[in-house]
Parts: sequence; structure tokens; C-alpha cells
Amino acid sequence: MGQMHTRMKLATLAALAAGLALLAPITATAQDAPAAVETAAAQVAAPDAAMVESVTDAANATGGSYTPMAPTKGKGMPTSFQDDPMKSLTFQDQYSDNGKYALWMHNDILMPVITAISLLVLGLLLYVVMRFNRTRNPVASKTTHNTMIEVIWTIVPVIILVVIAVPSITLLARQYETPPEDAVTIKATGYQWYWGYTYPDHGEIEVISNMLSPEEALKRGEPGQLAVDNRMVVPAGVPLRIQTTATDVIHAFAVPSLWFKMDAVPGRLNEKLLTINEPGLYYGQCSELCGARHGYMPIAVEALPPAEFAEWVKSQGGTMPGAEEAAPAADQVAALTAR
Repeated sequence: MGQMHTRMKLATLAALAAGLALLAPITATAQDAPAAVETAAAQVAAPDAAMVESVTDAANATGGSYTPMAPTKGKGMPTSFQDDPMKSLTFQDQYSDNGKYALWMHNDILMPVITAISLLVLGLLLYVVMRFNRTRNPVASKTTHNTMIEVIWTIVPVIILVVIAVPSITLLARQYETPPEDAVTIKATGYQWYWGYTYPDHGEIEVISNMLSPEEALKRGEPGQLAVDNRMVVPAGVPLRIQTTATDVIHAFAVPSLWFKMDAVPGRLNEKLLTINEPGLYYGQCSELCGARHGYMPIAVEALPPAEFAEWVKSQGGTMPGAEEAAPAADQVAALTAR
């Protein structure tokens, strides 16, 4: 349907150009045309000529050139202990603003606070064991309470929790921001056991994504059980409206390096904002137990520069938003010129 629609556009523009060529001599001899119309035509024709050209370019929907991106080792994928022992013990590097904020909160707030509290409690336990054992205290203490200690161990934890709550609530709120009106919409549908991606803003493109065999993944230089035959391709650096649903059971769309996870529930359409900071290939998996092959429905998100994403859309037979709106404007230019 997309190719037929494109050919009809091209045929219409060609017929319009031929008609203008036939009317040109008549237009040239029409000395009684109002000067205001000629001025308006001159003002509109200049910018809209580029618009007509963009319509022609967008009409070549199936001629886009797209080459799948090669993965970058250690980026957007798990890291083995042998390759990098320290990185394998923490979160993956983050490539979204929320991910970077969450990683900062984990590394600079939670880990120091938890480590300090754990060492303090361990030290107190060791002190009590050594100071108040039966050998050193044959007669047990009859102390029932200590007001100062009770005040300290009540107020200090409250202060710690308040300090942690501020960035925690901030991160929670940021993860529920509403996508802007111009966000690119991609709908991810979970099946037993693969993913399907549709692009309602780009001519209803549909991509079915299945896991590659370990041998095929190795040939392509991708990690086993994470590589797929058809990736979810998105533009980098622009807001994305990711929608999730499912056709059978509950799945979950999760990409750790983008700090993104959202359930795909049958009969429900969940929605979340995602902006990928830089181009790259980012791997994830279904993270909701969904049946016998739950572990074999990976996710591969390929983020491309916007211009390359437009080429991918063309290669899939889709159209970029705004291409259809340019055609009526071109018709108005032609009508003014014909006068």
C-alpha cells in the first residue's frame, strides 16, 4: 500500500508539471492579471519549490539505503568478568538522562550510605560481642533503656532516609514524564516468544523480531542470545514514545543500558518517554516470566542519527511525518502559478 501511494504521488506531480508547461504561454500573455496575485505567487513559489522537491524525495520510499549498525563491544550489552571485573559488578554504562541520574544515585548516594551503615552495624556487633560477653560480664546488666541512645538511633535514620528520598522521588517522577506531542511513536508487542514493532507515525511499518541462533550471532559479531534478525530501529537524540502491549501473557520490555523497563500487558497499552543520547546498539530481554521460551526473546534497539533513521524508514517502505502535508502546499503553488 505504501509503494502504491508513493507512485500515485509521483504520477500526480508529473501530471501537474505537464499541465503547467501547457499553460505557461497562456499565463505569459495574460497582461490583465492583478499585480497582487503575481507578487503573492512569487513569494510563495520560492519556498515551496523546496517543499515540492522534498515531497519527491519522500516519495522514493523504497529507495532508502540502510546498513545495519555493528555493535560496539561493552556498549549496550553485558560485560563478562574476564573482560572487565569491575564493570561486571555494577550496572551497565547508561545512555539516557534517566539512566545517568540513576547510576549517579546508586554510585554516589546509595553505595556510600549502605556501606557506611553496614560497617557501623558490624562494628557495633563486634564491640558488643567483645565487651559484653559472659566472661567479662558474669553479672548481666539490668539497664532497660537509654534516652540519649534512643534519640540518636531514631533521628539519625530519619535524616538518612530524607537525604535518600529527595533523589529517589526525583528519579521516580522523571520516569513518568509525558512524551511531547512530536515524540516518535514505536509500539512494542510481546508474543510467545518474540517481539513485534510497529511505527504508526511512519506509514504503519511492522517489524517482527526473533532471536538469532548462536552461530548466526557469532557471524555478525553480536552477543549470543541477544542478537535478533530484525532490530527495533529508532532515531537517537529525539524523544521517543514507547508503547507496550501483549497478545497472550504478560511480558516486559527491558533495556538495562537505557534504564528502561515497562510491562507489556494483554488488553492494556502502557506508554513511557525515552530519549537515547547517542547512536548505538543496545540489548535487552523480556524480564517477565512468560513461558517455556521466556529466555529466548531478546530485544535489540538500534539508535541511528535522524538522517540515517529516515533512510531506514524509506528502506522499509514507510514515509517520514510531514511528507503528505507538503503535497497540498505544492498544489496551491501550482494553482497560483497557473493564474
